[in-house]
Amino acid sequence: MSTSSTQSRGLNRHINSVQNGRPSRGDSYNRRKIVNENDAYLYALRVAYLVYLLQPRARRTQHVSAPAPAVQRPSASINDLLKDFNPMGASKSTRFPRGFMAEFAKRLQGVVRGEEGKQEYKDSLVRRTFAVFWNAFSEPSFRKRVDSDRRVEDLVLIFFSNATKELSKGKQPGDDSWQPMVDRHLALLVRLMSMVMKDHDWVRDRPQLATRLSTLETKLLAHDQDLSAAPTRNGGAAGTTIEVVVPRSYDVKDMPLVQMVARTFGLRNTMVQSDINKYKTAWTEQAALQDLKVYQQLLNLGSRKTLRSDDFDLDEAYDQWKKDETNDLSQMMLMIMRSNPELAKSTSSSLPHGNNHTNGSISAASPSPEPPRRFLDDVEVPSYLIDQQIETSTGGSGSHNHETSEDDKTFTYIPPDPRAYYRFILAKALTFDLNDQEAQAAQPEVDGATPPVKLLSKQSTELLHELSLRWRIPYVSKIILFLDVIREKFVDQEISLDTLDAAFNFIKDPLPEKGKSPAMMSALLSDRSKWTLADTALNQQILSALYEALQRDLYDTLQHCYEPKPPSVGPIIYVLENHICNDPDFKKTSEVLESYKEQLYGGLQAKAHEMYRAFLQKEVPNDQNSWEFYHVIELGKAVVNLAQRIQKRYRKNPEVMGVNPLTALVETILPLYAEDARDIVKRILDLSKERDEEVPVDDGFQLYSELVEIRRIHSECLPDVAFAFHIEGMLADFVWRWITMTEKSMPDWVDQAIKQDQFRVRSDSSEMPTEEQRHSVSVIDIFSSFNQTIDRVVDLKWDDDLQYAKFMTSLAKIVGAGIARYCDVTEQKFSNEMDRLTPEQEAARNQSKQEKWLSMAKDAWNSKEKIEPFHFFPESFVKLNNIDFASGQLDKLEHEVNVDACAAVIQDHAPPITQRQKKISTYVFTIKIVEAEDLKACDVSGYSDPYVVLGDEYQKRLAKTRIIYRNLNPRWDETVDITTQGPLNIIATVWDWDAMGDHDCVGRASLKLDPSHFGDFLPREYWLDLDSQGRILLRVSMEGERDDIQFYFGKAFRTLKRTERDMTRKITDKLSAYINHCLSRRALRSLLSKGISMSSISKITMSSASNYFNRNKPTPNSTNQPPSDGEVANALKPLFAYFDDNFAIMNQTLTSTSMIAVMTRLWKEVLVTIESLLVPPLSDKISQQRQLNQQEVDIVFKWLQYLFDFFHAVDEETGEANGVPLDVLKSPKYFDITNLNFFYFDSTDNLIRTSERMASATAARQQSQRNRLSAPASLSSHAFGGAAGLVGLPSTRRSKSIMHSRNLGTMRKAKQEKWKEAQADPNDDMILRILRMRPEAERYLKDRSRQKERLAAAAAAEMIVKQSLLAGGGRMMGKVPMR
Repeated sequence: MSTSSTQSRGLNRHINSVQNGRPSRGDSYNRRKIVNENDAYLYALRVAYLVYLLQPRARRTQHVSAPAPAVQRPSASINDLLKDFNPMGASKSTRFPRGFMAEFAKRLQGVVRGEEGKQEYKDSLVRRTFAVFWNAFSEPSFRKRVDSDRRVEDLVLIFFSNATKELSKGKQPGDDSWQPMVDRHLALLVRLMSMVMKDHDWVRDRPQLATRLSTLETKLLAHDQDLSAAPTRNGGAAGTTIEVVVPRSYDVKDMPLVQMVARTFGLRNTMVQSDINKYKTAWTEQAALQDLKVYQQLLNLGSRKTLRSDDFDLDEAYDQWKKDETNDLSQMMLMIMRSNPELAKSTSSSLPHGNNHTNGSISAASPSPEPPRRFLDDVEVPSYLIDQQIETSTGGSGSHNHETSEDDKTFTYIPPDPRAYYRFILAKALTFDLNDQEAQAAQPEVDGATPPVKLLSKQSTELLHELSLRWRIPYVSKIILFLDVIREKFVDQEISLDTLDAAFNFIKDPLPEKGKSPAMMSALLSDRSKWTLADTALNQQILSALYEALQRDLYDTLQHCYEPKPPSVGPIIYVLENHICNDPDFKKTSEVLESYKEQLYGGLQAKAHEMYRAFLQKEVPNDQNSWEFYHVIELGKAVVNLAQRIQKRYRKNPEVMGVNPLTALVETILPLYAEDARDIVKRILDLSKERDEEVPVDDGFQLYSELVEIRRIHSECLPDVAFAFHIEGMLADFVWRWITMTEKSMPDWVDQAIKQDQFRVRSDSSEMPTEEQRHSVSVIDIFSSFNQTIDRVVDLKWDDDLQYAKFMTSLAKIVGAGIARYCDVTEQKFSNEMDRLTPEQEAARNQSKQEKWLSMAKDAWNSKEKIEPFHFFPESFVKLNNIDFASGQLDKLEHEVNVDACAAVIQDHAPPITQRQKKISTYVFTIKIVEAEDLKACDVSGYSDPYVVLGDEYQKRLAKTRIIYRNLNPRWDETVDITTQGPLNIIATVWDWDAMGDHDCVGRASLKLDPSHFGDFLPREYWLDLDSQGRILLRVSMEGERDDIQFYFGKAFRTLKRTERDMTRKITDKLSAYINHCLSRRALRSLLSKGISMSSISKITMSSASNYFNRNKPTPNSTNQPPSDGEVANALKPLFAYFDDNFAIMNQTLTSTSMIAVMTRLWKEVLVTIESLLVPPLSDKISQQRQLNQQEVDIVFKWLQYLFDFFHAVDEETGEANGVPLDVLKSPKYFDITNLNFFYFDSTDNLIRTSERMASATAARQQSQRNRLSAPASLSSHAFGGAAGLVGLPSTRRSKSIMHSRNLGTMRKAKQEKWKEAQADPNDDMILRILRMRPEAERYLKDRSRQKERLAAAAAAEMIVKQSLLAGGGRMMGKVPMR
């Protein structure tokens, strides 16, 4: 078993630096100035305190009361006010309309809730009064009463009562100031009623009510017209208000930013309050103004305390920054003086001036204060060193390359290194905000998603903004320092990837700052030419450090990509692509990227190897003796499931940083699995052989399906890598074992299906069954078994065409054997049913010989009708339907298997012709028992009832024909196949059937079947003389038993067709006796004789004994008046009635196809009977049969026409044929009979001359065909004995080959070619048969027989020579093996 594994080699030095810790920092990181936390705290505190000092001073209003006015009381009582409503209380015009109370209640609730839009209803005292009224209004009994009465006075009175109580609460007994408020609030109620009326257009219906309400409101407001006047509407006293400035408290509680500084540095407010008290005399607005003035002077002087042109890449960028900086300084100083106007008075003479601004009290000519001398000494020193990595500690206010002394007290609010101090405080603020769990938890969820990461709180943002503003940190520097802090925390794993993403998004979409629009800030970030060189250098270092850290995280994350629930690499890829790689300052060489890809791919392969080893350890035991296919299957399932899971997981984005995890997986585990599966399977098979055990076939099939699926994935993912072993070659034995088991089980399957079948139509109702219901379940069961057998192999999807074709060939052989078994058993049951004795025959069988003779004599004397319709069993017809259904199903199966394609595959892979085996070990002889002549009469009637039994030399019965009743020249035309591996002697015994007693032997003949005599594979005919009297004709052909799928299907089709033909013949044999009786010469004589009524023709059904007693009666005179067409037609009515009776029975069970087959066979019996009336069989001897006269011939041909029309069954109304198809009726024999009339009464000499011409034309045509095709000539079939009959010369064609019967299509095609050949190649057989009734032609018949013998012998010799040449005997032809 393969033990190779892929070990991780680790990453290169670049990746190792990432995995082993943070990336090493440059000199700038190492030389950053250390900021003292207390200093940073004090500088942040003083800026926050300055914001408090500069914020606008709070103001408050003070109310100055006016003298209280005299209280005006209403001049009328409430009753006087409502007197206009009382007289008309019962009038409809002054009542509220229906539905008013519901709408009024809604508006009333709106007033109580404060939802009413009118300003006068928003007063708290009004809402309280209305709330009290709402409680009374909502009382159920009162509400019910007002809903019913709908009177205005009810609402007014209850409101007046409740308002009086509510407004008088808490008042002194003599205080009447609240009484006007009652009238005002009541007026508001009346106004609300009017508004409801107007909103719902009830004013038109109640004009009087609207007028009354308006009048009432006017009276209530007689002493107060403005309901919403603030000074008086609530009864308050009038007066004025003034604004006064609130003095500063200097309390930390009033300083939000100071509190933020305290929280950021973790100090209590009391400590911060102490520091403010300590330094507030120095931290003044004047000190802030002084810092700005000094900074402005240094900026104009180009001091190192500020940025200079050397700090920018372009002079234009520096000029633009300086211009903006000057303007900002002027605005800031102006704001300070506006907050404290006293500063403008005391320092007006020393205000700075800007380049472009003159504003208010700021004088453009005012001198600026002189900066300290030590700053002026540094003006000419360069402000920027080229080494960018050491500039990360320099701030926006200067590039401090020297160490600033601790006693540098130039500025009060600006620290010595503003950039370093700002970064320090930024880091502190960010740490505090990220750890502020309460602030993080307060973030709301959006649509159920995780809330965005909160970076800086609003207070921190304000504090940092003030710091950058006072310390003159440029906006870009603020962003870069923010990213530097984020970088440090991410590298130190203090923040997550989401926080890093949020930080980049934060700087791309920053919060707006005062005086700067978002568009302006975005423009500053996007225009890198305006950045300082220090910011650019630091940005490159940040991006490089983050890229390395993200590569490390990506590597670690992908190490888990094969796990069931791995972490997603999407966020890492997103940050890399959208924030790092897209940045213009990020630079990485392709060599570095390729190296990372290689290391990443190697890590994935190592992880895949590790996963496979885990699967192998889990699924396959360590003990090899306990290995089973199940373990290989489970291991394969684990591998496939992992590959499918990875494929689905990375379907949209298959590659990560140019590396495909699926490819790394399959390139590692699939070859390993293939090697291990090969070794495990081989070991299991070897162990099973050693133990003499067999692995279950189902396990092999299941293993094959799993291995094929893995091989498919292997070929898709690794098209250039071959699979480790040939699966089909290793597991083909399981298929052959299963085929062998199926072959052994097939006979039992067929027998069980027949045993459980009652052979009944599958219809439960009494109605006529449909075509699909006329076959039974046994044939469905066996073909279901066939289909399941073939589907079992098909479902394997075997990926070896040659092996698959061989499998199908073997299965075709099994199917053929099953069909043969089914046909044998079914036909045997059918024969037993058809050959059963009638009750009369059973009774006669038990009679003595004397009783039998007496019974026969009595029946003959009474002319007893003996012929009755045979009682067919429905089960017999169902068996015939089954055979027909089996032919259709086999044809369908042949197409589904694609027999021709399988045969073509085997043919393509067959060895060269020179290497093929020449010897065939198994042969199939097809023997057709054609006819017999001049048999011995064994019955007292002078006839025999012959049938033939074929047996071998060991007295084993091989075949048996049907019985031909009352005939000494019977014709059977029955075929049987005999399989042998060498020469075989067969014995043909002719028996006479006897219903009473034992059957009599008519005669015997033998024939040796030697395969060496049939090397040309052409059929031969043998006239065999019987040992008693007469002779029998056998037609024999041979085919080699071929292991070929077409051969097996052809053999199965031929078996079905022969069974169908034999069963059909047995059915028609039951009807043929009556056909022979009605179409006999005796019927002709009876029709032509005088004195016999036409009605008596139907009663001519004499028994054999009656015929024996009357056979010597004279023949009626044929010179009488010929019968009319009606009399000729009436003579056939009994036959037609007989057909109708039997057809009615058949039609109830037989399918339409089987019914047509039976009728077609009956038509052939009719043609044979008509032919026997006209001419004797073909022979070289003179026949005793006399030739019919013209009247008799005319009657026969009329009968033929009547029977043709009967079998064709054309509907007189529709003209549609419902019987036998026209092409079947007009068979070659039909044309031979119709053409017989041209020669029947011709002279003997003319007939002989015509025969000679036709023989010469036939010989010339055959010679032409031999010359053109270089093939054996086609000779006429041998009908004569002599030498030709002894040697068995070849016949004309091989139309009965098994290969021509491999499906229904080839069988139909062969039949059509046979008919065309019969019509296109006329012969003189009919003339020779007419000449047999002419004694003067005896010599010509013998000469013609010898001529045919010579032609046949020549053709046989030529065929033998050709076969010898094909076998390699000719020097000129070369060596061509035998077929």
